[in-house]
Amino acid sequence: MSGILLMLISAIIFIVAYFTYGKYLDKKLQVDPNRKTPAIEMADGVDYVAANKPVLLGHHFATIAGGGPIVGPITAAVFGWIPAVFWIILGSIFFGGVHDYTSLQASIRHKAQSIGTIIKEYIGKRGQTLFLSFSIATIILIVGVFCVLVADTFAAQPAAATASLLFITVAMIFGFAVNQMRVNFVVASIIGVIVMFMCVWLGILFPIQFSASVWIFILLIYSYVASVLPVWVLLQPRDYLNSYLLYGMMLGGFIGIIITNPTIQMTGFTGFYNDTLGPLFPILFITIACGAISGFHSLVASGTTAKQLDNEKNGRFIAYGGMLIEGFLAIIVIISVAYLTSGAFSERLAEAGGPIPTFALGLAYFMNAFGLPEATGVTFVSLAASAFLMTTLDSATRLGKYAVQEFAEGRSKFFHNQHVATVVIVVGAAALAFSGTWADLWPLFGSANQMLGALALMAVSAWLVKRGIKSMFTLIPMVFMFILTLSALGVLMYQNFATSNWLLTISGFILFVLCVFLIIEAWNSFVSNRKDTSVKA
Repeated sequence: MSGILLMLISAIIFIVAYFTYGKYLDKKLQVDPNRKTPAIEMADGVDYVAANKPVLLGHHFATIAGGGPIVGPITAAVFGWIPAVFWIILGSIFFGGVHDYTSLQASIRHKAQSIGTIIKEYIGKRGQTLFLSFSIATIILIVGVFCVLVADTFAAQPAAATASLLFITVAMIFGFAVNQMRVNFVVASIIGVIVMFMCVWLGILFPIQFSASVWIFILLIYSYVASVLPVWVLLQPRDYLNSYLLYGMMLGGFIGIIITNPTIQMTGFTGFYNDTLGPLFPILFITIACGAISGFHSLVASGTTAKQLDNEKNGRFIAYGGMLIEGFLAIIVIISVAYLTSGAFSERLAEAGGPIPTFALGLAYFMNAFGLPEATGVTFVSLAASAFLMTTLDSATRLGKYAVQEFAEGRSKFFHNQHVATVVIVVGAAALAFSGTWADLWPLFGSANQMLGALALMAVSAWLVKRGIKSMFTLIPMVFMFILTLSALGVLMYQNFATSNWLLTISGFILFVLCVFLIIEAWNSFVSNRKDTSVKA
């Protein structure tokens, strides 16, 4: 099959879905463009700040598009490219897109409050406590996994490490110039983007070489610092400038594939069981993870994006559209390795040092078709991927800090302190990061992340049912995701127990128990609400 054909068919499907199923979701969610959003009604110039569509898409997409749509599809490709592509397209449209968009709109209708607050209102205080516990555990997994992924990439591509460190400096200077010196935003943006791309060239000239273990230590310190700094100093300028990197990477890949016209040589389907990963169901789904649906997106949608949405009608563009773009990125990722035979793919994955360097080599090969040297292309793609991993890394640490503070509110002033709350996340992530490679952590991260998505869909469904809206469009994905992720946690607990990996076994068990108790709590709340309704009737 032609790589161009696969890419164009996927793009057409996503575009049609946006204008058809997306509009259907607008009607079901009763989107009202005349209703004031929290960004307008509660504007404070700090957290509640209205942003126009392109700017907010850049922030939202830069935050959600971490390493998931790159690492997941490449790892899952061992089952063959056909099942991976099938789940990416189906999941993005009917699962991930629905999850992201409904989470955003639910938060908007509740003064841009978190999913945890929505659970508290419709399921109860105990439900909120369980959800926050699960969220904290999941975020620790996210930070731990992404630390390992970035560290492995920096160790394999030292030029990308240099470029990334320079890019952090550029972002901080940009933030200071725009927010403190009041430099013209357009002028600062043009200069910032030019200097940002110069960082790639400087990275090639002056590569920084450290071991992966040293990079993990450095990245954990960075995560702590980024989490406690004011958002305008680093996170906001990084998100904004990062969007240009990703758009450039995707455009370069798109043009390169058109020119190269690669033929897909990878085996379409290798079977229902893989000796390394395990059974196709449920492992394929939790491995692709963010390429189709990600619970982390609900934390982003209700944590920062909801506070910046200027009009409800733009929610589909930001959240549903953002997930479809991420799905399209995952398709490009599949093509970047599917032009190889299965044997050549396995060799490259082992020699390159992980999924991200493997993706960088594939995309650099495509971009070489329009004259970009492969060495430069590899550094550029590695920088872009690492930049988004680091964006997710620092954003996740900050969201984890918020979750710990929300959990500690009314319980402990000590853990409510932002520095203590951040240390809880960083120390937990360090324990996981040094416990094994990304390959050991990724399935557990995928399971926890997907389970968080199921819990967010549960919260949204409770809100919709309470409003008398038929919610099969959220209930069906919710039930499937619960079955999928509970099965996956069971499989992973068995696999880690068999290999005596006690930390991951215990971590999986804790996540499993928390989820089961939250499901029970939700069911009891639902039954109680039905009884109350019957009595009133």
